[in-house]
Parts: sequence; C-alpha cells; structure tokens
Amino acid sequence: MEKRVLGDTGLELTILSFGASSLGQEFRGVDIQDAERSVHVALDAGMNFIDTSPYYGRGMSEVMLGRVLPDISRDRYYLGTKLGRYAPEHFDFSAKRVAESIDISLERMKVDHLDIALCHDLEFVEMSQIVDETIPALRRQVELGKVRFVGVSGYPMKMFKYVMERTDIDVLLTYNHYTLQNDMALELSPICRDRGVGLMNAAPFSARLLTNAPLPEWHKATPQVRSVAQLAAEHCRGRGVDIAQLALQFSLANPEFATCVTGSANPQRIEQWVKWMNEPLDEELLAEVRNILKPIHNWIYVEGRPENNDTLANEPA
Repeated sequence: MEKRVLGDTGLELTILSFGASSLGQEFRGVDIQDAERSVHVALDAGMNFIDTSPYYGRGMSEVMLGRVLPDISRDRYYLGTKLGRYAPEHFDFSAKRVAESIDISLERMKVDHLDIALCHDLEFVEMSQIVDETIPALRRQVELGKVRFVGVSGYPMKMFKYVMERTDIDVLLTYNHYTLQNDMALELSPICRDRGVGLMNAAPFSARLLTNAPLPEWHKATPQVRSVAQLAAEHCRGRGVDIAQLALQFSLANPEFATCVTGSANPQRIEQWVKWMNEPLDEELLAEVRNILKPIHNWIYVEGRPENNDTLANEPA
C-alpha cells in the first residue's frame, strides 16, 4: 500500500488507515469476533496506522484493541489515541488528566508507548488551555518515552489555526473536511507544510452521508443536505457505482494528506475499501457528483463552543 511521510515526524503512513471508533459501537452494535478480526484484516491488507480514543465506546475501543494488539508485532503498526474527551459532555484537558489518560490508554491497549497522542475535540473547551496546559503536558509524556508525537483533532478549522499560531504541534487530524462535499481542510495544507506538521484526514464518508447506509441518529445534516447527498448517491447508483467508492477514492487521491482514516467492525467492508482504492478513479463521474453536491459544498455545522467555530451562518435549511 502506498505510503506518505507524516510532516516532519519521519513516520511513513499508509494512505489508508484503520479507524477504531467502530470497535466502540459508535455507529451500531458489533460482533466482538468480527470487530477483532477487522483489526487483523486491516493490518494484513497493508494498513500501518490505527487511530482510536478513550471516547469511542467510553473506553470500549481501546479495550477491544487490547484484546488483539498483544498478538501482533509492535513494529507492524503505528498507534494513535486521544485524550480530553471521555463522554458526550465530559471534557478534561488538565495536565493531571493528560498523564492519567495516557497511562490508562497504554494499559487498556497493552502497549508500552503511543506513536501519536491527540487532544480530542478541543472545540468544546477554552482554546488557551490547550496551548498553555495540555500541549506542554503532552510534551512531558514525550520526555517520559510514553508518546512519540503530539497534536490536535476536531471539527472546526478555526481552532487548528489558533493552535498552530501559538504553539508547536507535530500532527493534526481533521475530519469531515476533505470529502466530496467539503474540501475546507485544504486551507490547512500550506500552514501545515510550512510548519512541518503532519496533516491527516478522517471520515471520507462524512459519517455515512456519502454512502447508501442510513445516517446515525446523532448526524447533524439538515434536510437539504440529506436530500442533495441522496441525489448524488442515486446518480452514482445509476452509473453502477457506490458513492462510497467515489468518496473514498477522492479522499485518498490528494497527497497533501499523509493518510485517510476510516474504520469498520465489519471485515468484509474493510476488504471492500482496499479493493476500491486499487481501482481507477472515474474522473467524469467525480465531476458530475461534485456538480450535484454544489448546493451544499462546504456546508458545515456548529460543533462545540460557538466562538471556536468558523461561522454560525453556513447551515442551509
């Protein structure tokens, strides 16, 4: 599988990475054996980065990984987790919790170090705390040998720019912002390139919006967004293509992003993604679908504190 260098970290990540949120039943109930086999299928297919968080399944994702990873050679994968968000309304980015969270994650997953540790959904808290307390606390974990590289993850573009203007980070994970529907993450490319920050993309399907599957209950897509996305999916279907294939291929194609993170607890689904990524991208169909999606191009929603968001006005009815 093709690899790209992650900023100045020296890590070479495969362009498709395994997201372990599904192991925490974030989208549906999962079969434990299927979930465990999904990790093996992803690594056997060539993926070399696993992304998780204590928030996924409120610890379940990390625990599930801890059932699998001890049987896999540590040099076969890079491992990243997050900290700061532990439940829908539970956030703690204090230095004390940083140290505790890293230790708990290592224990759950039965590993002795993390390759990447990210502040998770920092848009829900005061940004200055991330810069003044959380990142320095993570740097101490690097000094202790428990973490190799540190960074941030979340939704609004505004907060990434805030953090990079005020402190040094190694990596950045953005989601839902480089898809068929939304390419706002391209704003981050020159900033990350200038600073040597590794840029990672996640959620090429925009939490199922760009698939034929039903949206999860918590999805914030408006009626117009859902309707237009459905038109795009129907157009693809008429051409004999699953819109999810086009969405995945589009997100993987841009070399500005070291990797694209997506996950499933269904081994067959992962095998399907690998098959899709090795097929040629239909440029004509891509242009047609992006044209259909124009009415909702770069539609975004408010996540976290209003002041941490780029705009409050980009929400069509």
